[in-house]
Amino acid sequence: MPDHSASPALEIHALRKSYGAKEAVKGIDLSIQPGEFYGLLGPNGAGKTTTLKMVVGLLRPDAGSISVFGVDTQSRGVEAKRLIAWLPDEPMLYDKLTPLEYLEFVAGLWGIDATHAREEAEKLLTRLELWDHRDERCEGFSRGMKQKAALAGALIHDPRLLILDEPLTGLDAAIARQVKDLLLERARAGCTIILTTHIMEVAERLVDRIGIIQHGQLVAEGTLDALRQQAGRSGGTLEEVFLDLVATRGAA
Repeated sequence: MPDHSASPALEIHALRKSYGAKEAVKGIDLSIQPGEFYGLLGPNGAGKTTTLKMVVGLLRPDAGSISVFGVDTQSRGVEAKRLIAWLPDEPMLYDKLTPLEYLEFVAGLWGIDATHAREEAEKLLTRLELWDHRDERCEGFSRGMKQKAALAGALIHDPRLLILDEPLTGLDAAIARQVKDLLLERARAGCTIILTTHIMEVAERLVDRIGIIQHGQLVAEGTLDALRQQAGRSGGTLEEVFLDLVATRGAA
């Protein structure tokens, strides 16, 4: 088993992606360290989701390289994917399955022992308050319940890199709190997490470091204090700093 402990959790170099004549990602360089909780922020259409889809192998880059814990995602794609979990903004489930059946199915795809899979599924469903609904079909679930089941599916193989694209969209406050608490637990346990969100208060409360994408380029990066300095501010919320940086760097 290779030792990836000395490698960045995610290393992106000169990444590019175009859709026809439109260049969505324009040479992004990014390095995220193991155990970081990283917020990738930007306006709609800035290139966040396109970048992350290339990281998880759903899109092929036009140019550039991506490695996950030292594993090149293009030449060693299957090995890289075993280290990653991806949770899109729209939960993807098999509606005719119960959440327990869904988790056991996903665990089977990862080759996890059935007994261990059942134990992990019970832990996750209990933690997310879905255990009492384990025998109900997912088709009858609310959006929040589906999102929690999808999150459990993303975590069932204990990924080292968890990527979440707008995971709190449309969730009520109680369910959003459950999801945020579980993410913080995973981060404290050493999981590297990349989060995109338009809810700046969530990013300000959760993440260690922030990258801001504008027009397909990484225009600012750092802790909130570092971003304040880049924006020429002595204080201010993340939302205020974000709007300043997007306006000034976008204009530049």
